[in-house]
Amino acid sequence: MTADWLGETLYPDWGQRFLVKEKLAGFTSPFQHIEVYDTASHGRVMVLDGAIQITERDEFVYQEMLVHVPLLGHGDARNVLIIGGGDGGVLRRVLQHRTVEQAVMVEIDGDVIRLAKQFLPGIGGDAWTDRRAQIIVGDGLRYVAESPDAAFDVIIVDSTDPVGVGEVLFTDAFYADCARVLTHSGLIVNQCGVPFMQADELRETSDRRARAFGHVSAYVAAVPTYVGGFMTLGIASKQTLPALSVDEISRRATIAGLQDMQYWSPDIHAASFALPPYIARCLLL
Repeated sequence: MTADWLGETLYPDWGQRFLVKEKLAGFTSPFQHIEVYDTASHGRVMVLDGAIQITERDEFVYQEMLVHVPLLGHGDARNVLIIGGGDGGVLRRVLQHRTVEQAVMVEIDGDVIRLAKQFLPGIGGDAWTDRRAQIIVGDGLRYVAESPDAAFDVIIVDSTDPVGVGEVLFTDAFYADCARVLTHSGLIVNQCGVPFMQADELRETSDRRARAFGHVSAYVAAVPTYVGGFMTLGIASKQTLPALSVDEISRRATIAGLQDMQYWSPDIHAASFALPPYIARCLLL
């Protein structure tokens, strides 16, 4: 019997593959091709247009770092906007902060939400029914453009790379609108790819964010299935973000009620802003 393998097609000359136990879903939505597999090594895996988006095995790395770093960096985030994030993992992590009063999630592809609820229920968990959550199936670009000024403390963009359906979330117009709808102390974070393979993505998105925000930086997380070494998460704010001590991060985490993390910790939080030179060079604006 020949084994069935799932091969990722993100890069034309480098990739990874997973031993497949079962293909659970394959569906072409109006926006993209969505697949869900049960794999031997990483549990259930969601794939969009041939690129691995999330796996049950290591989703905690990306989700914890994409959420806890900006929310604790802000220190008093009450209203949070999530653009994308249809699997529900970012929403769940945001709602782990008991200080958050409202989390609005805008996902353009309702079929991602549907398939995530059906085949990856543990990732979103109870977030879908949390009274503080508002889930909107719609265009995140339009939602931000139509939102009132200073409506949110933190914006988290959990999108694909800047191609296809996610391309509009890396534009000057989008970042300008995000700056407008953020409070004076607000900040935005979004994934900027793996610089070892996608240096231009970090460089170009950092340059675009700098046109709308006074402070632009990035931090790193080691997500096993995002191959190529460290993944970068770009962070930007209207005012300079202070470097927080481990003790201050711990204090804020206690107030937020965070516990039982698998990757994030106060030490990891502080250390994640120490960038290897090959990554830091991409931020020289």
